Amino acid sequence: MPLETLLELTAGIFVIAILYSSVGHAGASGYIAVMSLLSLAPSVIKPTSLSLNVLVASIATWQFYRAGHFSWRLFWPFAILAVPFAFLGGYVSLPTYIFKIILGMVLIFSAVRCLFELQRDKQILQPPRFQAIAAGAGIGFISGLTGTGGGIFLTPILLFMGWAEVKTAAAVSALFILVNSMAGLAGYFANTRSLPSIIVPLFVAAALGGGIGSYFGSRRFDSVILKRFLAVVLFIAGTKLILT
Repeated sequence: MPLETLLELTAGIFVIAILYSSVGHAGASGYIAVMSLLSLAPSVIKPTSLSLNVLVASIATWQFYRAGHFSWRLFWPFAILAVPFAFLGGYVSLPTYIFKIILGMVLIFSAVRCLFELQRDKQILQPPRFQAIAAGAGIGFISGLTGTGGGIFLTPILLFMGWAEVKTAAAVSALFILVNSMAGLAGYFANTRSLPSIIVPLFVAAALGGGIGSYFGSRRFDSVILKRFLAVVLFIAGTKLILT
């Protein structure tokens, strides 16, 4: 990879990690968008986004847990089947053109989600057990298949259905992303036995960005406006994947 491209990629990963970790996300859709805009191969995109997700989600989980926002009672029904299904999705290798279409749709969904933050003033309810388990299984499979952690799907569901407040949704999503990304990465590695060589500098950038974003997000500010700004990049990248 040319040095100029690597520097652009590293800078993009750093910024994405800050913005996404501030709301309990690990940034997979953002990493995918940056890598797609730089025309990286799908064989590099999937394992790289999952690896960075594991790192940033670990940091975000710790920060939001320390701030007192995590709920185990809300977390476990979504996670119990998400993990094995994420492993299965990570193991599956799709033809390139199908992978691009699915990934492009995920990015466009993420862009819409960034533009229209789903927050409603309503009484917080406990999710029905079966619905939570089924939703977790579906999200887990998609996350492993596409190299995302599933937070872009779980967070809006929790908020839209009135199952969590914003900070609690962020904390639960952070750990959900972590376990799904670990399972998806394990499935990918079981199939390929390799990781991209560019991963080390990207790890450093993601760790720094994730630490900054999750600290301020769990204690200081709401980054909804910044997430909406990112929607433009996500939409462009998603459209590029589908049309090329």
